[in-house]
Amino acid sequence: MNILLALITVALLGGAFGFGLSYAEKKLAIKKDEKLLELEPIMPGVNCGVCGYAGCNAYASAIAKEGAELNLCAPGGPDLVQKISEIMGMVVEVDPNERRKVAHVMCKGNVEFTAKDYVYDGPMDCNAAHLLMGGDNTCKDGCLRMGSCIKVCPTDAISKDSDGYIVIDEAKCISCEKCVAICPTHVMQMIYEDSEYSIDCNSKLPGGRVRKFCSVGCIGCKICENKYPESGCKVESYLAYFDQAVPHSQIAEAAEACPTKIIIKR
Repeated sequence: MNILLALITVALLGGAFGFGLSYAEKKLAIKKDEKLLELEPIMPGVNCGVCGYAGCNAYASAIAKEGAELNLCAPGGPDLVQKISEIMGMVVEVDPNERRKVAHVMCKGNVEFTAKDYVYDGPMDCNAAHLLMGGDNTCKDGCLRMGSCIKVCPTDAISKDSDGYIVIDEAKCISCEKCVAICPTHVMQMIYEDSEYSIDCNSKLPGGRVRKFCSVGCIGCKICENKYPESGCKVESYLAYFDQAVPHSQIAEAAEACPTKIIIKR
């Protein structure tokens, strides 16, 4: 009899507490902004932080409650801006043909082509290595290939191949630029995804010095610029760069004529 009474008492108390908690939840619940409820599901969900907020939901909240700018999400691109503007009832001009940028390593030198100043024996981290004389590469502008960029990529778009090169899977790249921010030699840069060519060198030293430690570096010879003026190539501080903003008729010829073959067809 005592056991039955105890069970009934526990059941009644459980029901009372449950009802109380349910009532309190309804009364004390903080209602979310309706626009916020619409914004959260359309966010990319990668939480890369490039927008300046802690994550996608934090950015959605900032838009709904604080009037944050609508175009801060690089992974979402123009499509997301359009969707956000519709939800917020704002008119935002979006270029549907806006060209997407992806990360790219502006260096083709590895141990096969470039010289080393010393044997590095420390943490496999580019920034750690860079603290010691700018890294073990003789070229202080080249890729250190220790993978700091791999560690920060939120979509696993960056890896290292069997030859030691850092490789970008452009289909996975969300243009968050985290890899660009962490690269100590600034060899990781953003280029247009649809660009047919890139100039894969980051050295700004005179050609005579470059030849001593790298066989695939830009020597600033200006053949691309002078002989092929319609290539879109210019040389500044001994380094050629390619204007990707517009198409160029002579870029293929310039690539063929490049002595060190650093104008690369993608």
